[in-house]
Amino acid sequence: MNRKTGFAPVVDADARLLILGSLPGDASLGAGQYYGHPRNAFWRLVGGVIGHDLAALPYEDRLAALRAARIGLWDVVASAERPGSLDAAIRRPEAADLRGLVRRLPELRAVAFNGGTAARLGRSVLAGAAGVQLIDLPSSSPAHARPFAEKAAAWAELGRWTG
Repeated sequence: MNRKTGFAPVVDADARLLILGSLPGDASLGAGQYYGHPRNAFWRLVGGVIGHDLAALPYEDRLAALRAARIGLWDVVASAERPGSLDAAIRRPEAADLRGLVRRLPELRAVAFNGGTAARLGRSVLAGAAGVQLIDLPSSSPAHARPFAEKAAAWAELGRWTG
C-alpha cells in the first residue's frame, strides 16, 4: 500500500489560531492544496468565521487571507497508509510534530480540530499544552453529512481567536 504524505504547515509566527485536519484526501493531494475536494466545506466554513468568501478566491489568496486573520493550517498526521480518502482507513500514521510547531507560535491561543480523527489524534499529542485551548469541530468533509448550518454554527466560535 502506498504511503500518503501531507503538506507543510501554512502558518505565520503571529498565529493565534491553528486549525488541524487529519490527513489530506486524494483530491487534495492531487490538487496540491489543503481542502482541495470541491465538496469539502472547509473554505466556506472558515470564510464565514473571518467574513470573506474564501471559496471564490484562488488558492494562494485563500492562504493569504488565513494568514492575515492570524490562522494557521496543518494536519495531525504527517504520513500514513490509506486506501482512498476516509479517515477510518488510515493505517500506520506518523504524527506531525504538533508540539514543536506550537512551541514556535508564541501568540497561539487555540487549536481547533477539523473532525473526530484530528481531535482524537491531536488531543493525545497536545494535552496539557500551556495557554492553548483545544476545540473539537464537526468535520468539513462531505463524508460527514451534518447540515451545513450546524457545522457553521460550531465553526463560528473560532472568530474570537482571529484577527
